[in-house]
Amino acid sequence: MPALTSRVVPAGTMHLQAQPSLYVDELTLRPWQPSDVPAVVEAYRDPAIQQWHARTMTEDEAARWVQVRAEWWAAETGAEWAVVRDGVLLGRMGLRTVDLAGGLAHAAYWVVPAARGRNVATRALRLMTEWGFTQLGLNRIELEHATANAASCAVAGKAGYRPEGTKRQQALHPDGWHDMHLHARLRNDRP
Repeated sequence: MPALTSRVVPAGTMHLQAQPSLYVDELTLRPWQPSDVPAVVEAYRDPAIQQWHARTMTEDEAARWVQVRAEWWAAETGAEWAVVRDGVLLGRMGLRTVDLAGGLAHAAYWVVPAARGRNVATRALRLMTEWGFTQLGLNRIELEHATANAASCAVAGKAGYRPEGTKRQQALHPDGWHDMHLHARLRNDRP
Protein backbone atom coordinates (compact mmCIF):
# COMPACT_ATOMS: atom_id res chain seq x y z
CA MET A 1 0.00 0.00 0.00
CA PRO A 2 1.49 3.37 -0.95
CA ALA A 3 2.10 5.80 1.90
CA LEU A 4 -0.47 8.55 2.26
CA THR A 5 0.78 12.07 2.77
CA SER A 6 0.03 13.65 6.12
CA ARG A 7 -2.19 16.70 6.25
CA VAL A 8 -5.02 18.06 8.33
CA VAL A 9 -8.43 18.83 6.90
CA PRO A 10 -9.75 21.87 8.75
CA ALA A 11 -13.37 21.73 9.82
CA GLY A 12 -15.49 23.29 7.10
CA THR A 13 -13.36 22.00 4.20
CA MET A 14 -13.81 18.20 4.22
CA HIS A 15 -17.07 18.42 2.30
CA LEU A 16 -15.42 20.52 -0.43
CA GLN A 17 -13.59 17.38 -1.60
CA ALA A 18 -15.31 14.43 -3.21
CA GLN A 19 -15.29 11.44 -0.90
CA PRO A 20 -12.41 9.31 -2.17
CA SER A 21 -12.30 5.65 -3.01
CA LEU A 22 -9.59 3.72 -1.16
CA TYR A 23 -7.79 0.59 -2.33
CA VAL A 24 -6.05 -2.31 -0.62
CA ASP A 25 -5.17 -5.55 -2.39
CA GLU A 26 -8.28 -6.63 -4.32
CA LEU A 27 -10.63 -4.53 -2.15
CA THR A 28 -12.11 -1.16 -2.99
CA LEU A 29 -13.68 1.09 -0.39
CA ARG A 30 -15.96 3.43 -2.30
CA PRO A 31 -18.75 5.82 -1.34
CA TRP A 32 -22.17 4.23 -1.04
CA GLN A 33 -24.37 4.45 -4.14
CA PRO A 34 -28.15 4.12 -4.63
CA SER A 35 -27.45 0.95 -6.62
CA ASP A 36 -26.16 -0.64 -3.35
CA VAL A 37 -29.65 -0.68 -1.79
CA PRO A 38 -30.53 -4.31 -2.70
CA ALA A 39 -27.16 -5.54 -1.40
CA VAL A 40 -27.64 -3.61 1.87
CA VAL A 41 -31.08 -5.18 2.33
CA GLU A 42 -29.53 -8.62 1.71
CA ALA A 43 -26.69 -7.93 4.16
CA TYR A 44 -29.14 -7.03 6.91
CA ARG A 45 -30.90 -10.38 6.42
CA ASP A 46 -27.83 -12.02 7.97
CA PRO A 47 -28.56 -13.02 11.60
CA ALA A 48 -25.11 -11.86 12.80
CA ILE A 49 -25.47 -8.41 11.26
CA GLN A 50 -28.98 -8.19 12.73
CA GLN A 51 -27.66 -9.22 16.15
CA TRP A 52 -24.67 -6.89 16.38
CA HIS A 53 -26.23 -3.92 14.56
CA ALA A 54 -29.62 -4.38 16.21
CA ARG A 55 -31.78 -4.01 13.12
CA THR A 56 -33.16 -5.38 9.91
CA MET A 57 -33.56 -3.28 6.77
CA THR A 58 -36.35 -2.79 4.24
CA GLU A 59 -35.66 -1.37 0.79
CA ASP A 60 -36.98 2.05 1.79
CA GLU A 61 -34.87 2.02 4.96
CA ALA A 62 -31.81 0.94 2.98
CA ALA A 63 -32.33 3.76 0.47
CA ARG A 64 -32.44 6.26 3.34
CA TRP A 65 -29.44 4.56 5.01
CA VAL A 66 -27.38 5.03 1.83
CA GLN A 67 -28.53 8.66 1.48
CA VAL A 68 -27.64 9.46 5.10
CA ARG A 69 -24.03 8.41 4.46
CA ALA A 70 -23.74 11.07 1.73
CA GLU A 71 -25.31 13.61 4.12
CA TRP A 72 -22.74 12.75 6.79
CA TRP A 73 -19.91 13.50 4.36
CA ALA A 74 -21.50 16.81 3.37
CA ALA A 75 -22.01 17.74 7.04
CA GLU A 76 -18.47 16.57 7.94
CA THR A 77 -19.85 14.26 10.63
CA GLY A 78 -19.07 10.86 9.09
CA ALA A 79 -17.37 9.00 6.28
CA GLU A 80 -18.56 5.54 5.26
CA TRP A 81 -17.67 3.23 2.41
CA ALA A 82 -19.00 0.13 0.73
CA VAL A 83 -16.27 -2.52 0.70
CA VAL A 84 -16.42 -4.23 -2.69
CA ARG A 85 -14.47 -6.68 -4.77
CA ASP A 86 -15.22 -6.93 -8.49
CA GLY A 87 -18.37 -4.89 -7.93
CA VAL A 88 -19.76 -7.24 -5.25
CA LEU A 89 -20.55 -5.82 -1.80
CA LEU A 90 -18.46 -7.50 0.89
CA GLY A 91 -19.05 -5.11 3.76
CA ARG A 92 -19.30 -1.71 5.33
CA MET A 93 -16.41 0.32 6.73
CA GLY A 94 -16.84 3.73 8.20
CA LEU A 95 -16.20 6.54 10.56
CA ARG A 96 -19.73 6.89 11.85
CA THR A 97 -18.87 10.05 13.70
CA VAL A 98 -16.13 12.51 12.85
CA ASP A 99 -15.10 15.49 14.98
CA LEU A 100 -12.47 17.32 12.92
CA ALA A 101 -11.89 20.03 15.51
CA GLY A 102 -11.42 17.44 18.25
CA GLY A 103 -9.41 15.01 16.08
CA LEU A 104 -11.71 12.11 17.00
CA ALA A 105 -13.82 9.58 15.11
CA HIS A 106 -15.60 6.28 15.80
CA ALA A 107 -15.13 3.29 13.49
CA ALA A 108 -17.89 0.85 12.56
CA TYR A 109 -17.95 -2.14 10.23
CA TRP A 110 -19.61 -5.35 9.15
CA VAL A 111 -18.93 -7.95 6.47
CA VAL A 112 -21.33 -10.30 4.71
CA PRO A 113 -21.07 -14.02 5.53
CA ALA A 114 -19.28 -14.89 2.26
CA ALA A 115 -16.47 -12.44 3.10
CA ARG A 116 -15.83 -13.59 6.67
CA GLY A 117 -12.58 -15.29 7.60
CA ARG A 118 -10.57 -13.62 4.80
CA ASN A 119 -9.34 -10.53 6.70
CA VAL A 120 -11.63 -8.27 4.69
CA ALA A 121 -12.67 -6.24 7.75
CA THR A 122 -9.13 -6.07 9.13
CA ARG A 123 -7.57 -4.88 5.87
CA ALA A 124 -10.35 -2.35 5.25
CA LEU A 125 -10.16 -1.07 8.83
CA ARG A 126 -6.39 -0.59 8.63
CA LEU A 127 -6.74 1.30 5.34
CA MET A 128 -9.54 3.54 6.56
CA THR A 129 -7.68 4.20 9.82
CA GLU A 130 -4.54 5.34 8.01
CA TRP A 131 -6.67 7.52 5.74
CA GLY A 132 -8.32 9.09 8.80
CA PHE A 133 -4.97 9.88 10.38
CA THR A 134 -3.16 11.10 7.28
CA GLN A 135 -5.95 12.71 5.26
CA LEU A 136 -8.28 14.04 7.97
CA GLY A 137 -5.62 14.70 10.57
CA LEU A 138 -7.42 12.69 13.25
CA ASN A 139 -5.55 11.93 16.45
CA ARG A 140 -7.77 9.15 17.85
CA ILE A 141 -10.17 6.62 16.36
CA GLU A 142 -12.30 4.55 18.70
CA LEU A 143 -14.43 1.48 18.10
CA GLU A 144 -16.81 -0.45 20.31
CA HIS A 145 -18.25 -3.93 20.01
CA ALA A 146 -20.29 -6.21 22.23
CA THR A 147 -18.05 -8.27 24.50
CA ALA A 148 -19.81 -11.36 23.12
CA ASN A 149 -18.74 -10.48 19.56
CA ALA A 150 -15.38 -12.29 19.46
CA ALA A 151 -14.98 -11.79 15.70
CA SER A 152 -15.19 -8.00 16.01
CA CYS A 153 -12.72 -8.07 18.89
CA ALA A 154 -10.26 -10.05 16.74
CA VAL A 155 -10.61 -7.54 13.87
CA ALA A 156 -9.94 -4.63 16.23
CA GLY A 157 -6.84 -6.29 17.64
CA LYS A 158 -5.41 -7.27 14.24
CA ALA A 159 -5.93 -3.71 13.02
CA GLY A 160 -3.90 -2.31 15.92
CA TYR A 161 -6.78 -1.03 18.05
CA ARG A 162 -5.78 -1.45 21.69
CA PRO A 163 -8.36 -2.47 24.28
CA GLU A 164 -9.15 0.30 26.75
CA GLY A 165 -11.93 -1.10 28.87
CA THR A 166 -15.48 -2.36 29.12
CA LYS A 167 -18.61 -0.22 29.18
CA ARG A 168 -21.19 -2.09 31.24
CA GLN A 169 -24.63 -2.62 29.65
CA GLN A 170 -23.92 0.12 27.15
CA ALA A 171 -25.82 -1.17 24.08
CA LEU A 172 -29.22 -2.74 23.59
CA HIS A 173 -29.21 -5.69 21.20
CA PRO A 174 -32.16 -7.95 20.26
CA ASP A 175 -31.33 -10.30 23.16
CA GLY A 176 -30.90 -7.56 25.79
CA TRP A 177 -28.29 -5.16 27.12
CA HIS A 178 -24.66 -5.93 26.27
CA ASP A 179 -21.38 -4.85 27.78
CA MET A 180 -19.20 -3.21 25.15
CA HIS A 181 -15.44 -3.36 24.70
CA LEU A 182 -13.80 -0.03 23.89
CA HIS A 183 -10.74 -0.11 21.62
CA ALA A 184 -8.78 2.83 20.19
CA ARG A 185 -5.86 3.69 17.96
CA LEU A 186 -3.90 6.87 18.28
CA ARG A 187 -2.19 8.60 15.39
CA ASN A 188 1.25 7.68 16.75
CA ASP A 189 0.37 4.03 17.61
CA ARG A 190 2.01 1.35 15.52
CA PRO A 191 -0.40 -1.39 14.43
